[in-house]
Amino acid sequence: MNEVIQTTYSTPLVILAYLISVIGSYAALSATHRMQAQQGKRHLAHLGIAGIALGGIGVWSMHFVGMLALKMDIGLGYSMVETVISLLAACLAAAWGLAIVAKNPRSWSRLISAGAMLGVGAATMHYLGMYGMRFGGYFNWSLDVVAISVVIAIFAATAALWLAFNTRTAVARMGAAAVMALAVCAMHYTGMSAAEFICTTSNRLAIPTSPTVISVMDLPLLVITLAVGMICAIGLDLLFDPQRRLDTSRRPG
Repeated sequence: MNEVIQTTYSTPLVILAYLISVIGSYAALSATHRMQAQQGKRHLAHLGIAGIALGGIGVWSMHFVGMLALKMDIGLGYSMVETVISLLAACLAAAWGLAIVAKNPRSWSRLISAGAMLGVGAATMHYLGMYGMRFGGYFNWSLDVVAISVVIAIFAATAALWLAFNTRTAVARMGAAAVMALAVCAMHYTGMSAAEFICTTSNRLAIPTSPTVISVMDLPLLVITLAVGMICAIGLDLLFDPQRRLDTSRRPG
């Protein structure tokens, strides 16, 4: 029994995934802006926050909310191993790409090489997250669409890095964040279209069980918990940023 599972998407969750990506992208742009004015440990702290914001919220959280938007008539589970590794990969790739460009934001060679690295990292996160899906069947991949999604990821990442170091005002950063989030979502849904879900079991609604697998019904709690944790880390960084307090104290009362 090999049956192609028909898929649809929940529009409200698709919109929510995009908005989450906008928030993560904006936080990353803001942290990158502050990073340029800092040295030493503060520079590294802002770099880490930017990596968490872009990779953890802008890409990873968007991916899994986008997965929640996927509707299909089959039981789903997610392997915690691949899910957590995909989060780490997204954050590290984002921070690494930003670090490469930060050394010389005017260098196009650095921008392109970092964009390629970050794009491949984002695509790796996406497909690793999908590889972690557990269901009664297998994927049938369209490799040409997979390749297109990787190209989109690289172009999107290169544009994201350029925007990160070429936006100066909050309004400009918000517009740039909206563009970045659109590019991230384009990569995600292109990648999703590369896969057909093939069911090979008669009990298609059975959710795979294992000590390291969580049900799709528990996925929202995991994503919300990790996303809130990352947002709190970003908020604390902003709250205790000495440069921000200095700028605030200089404003005319």
